Amino acid sequence: MAKVEWSAGIDSVSGALSKPSKNGQHSCSKMLLGTHRTAATENPNCNRLYMRKKVQRSTPVTTASAVAVRAKDLSKISVDQAAFAAQKDAPNGKKTMKSFLWKLEKEAYDAEHNG
Repeated sequence: MAKVEWSAGIDSVSGALSKPSKNGQHSCSKMLLGTHRTAATENPNCNRLYMRKKVQRSTPVTTASAVAVRAKDLSKISVDQAAFAAQKDAPNGKKTMKSFLWKLEKEAYDAEHNG
């Protein structure tokens, strides 16, 4: 097993270190991912590197989500902003407008599909 010693000032590496190009220009053909975790095991410092091949998307890209549509709906903006301001300081209130809109759209979806 290989052992990696980080340079001075680098404690860990996490996330995509290199990504394949979307438009086929000069780039790597695989994604290099680094992960770091500290766990209560024999080795408390766990760094791992993964190589992932480029994959083709199996579903089409959608043009807009329900949240994006609702955020631009002029008939709902003022009502949503007032409702957001009223609930944001509550103990279980959503702190951002986007998370609040996600909550509203999830509730509407559940009501529509679950009866």
